[in-house]
Amino acid sequence: MAADKTTKKAAKPAVEVKTLADLQKDLAAKQQDLLAARQGHRAGELVNPRTITLTRKEIARLKTAIRAEELKGDK
Repeated sequence: MAADKTTKKAAKPAVEVKTLADLQKDLAAKQQDLLAARQGHRAGELVNPRTITLTRKEIARLKTAIRAEELKGDK
């Protein structure tokens, strides 16, 4: 007989509602982070090069959210 295993699903994080200005500020900050990470990688100072990929994905998500807000505002 198999033992009963209860699996708990991780709760989804709450979605933050941000204004267009907040999204643009976050985008500028992430772009600066990406620039610093790239410079650190070139200099050999970056401990985890995966941060570059993660930062690029976060920038893409922010750009998508900004575009969605712009389109929502047009209607």
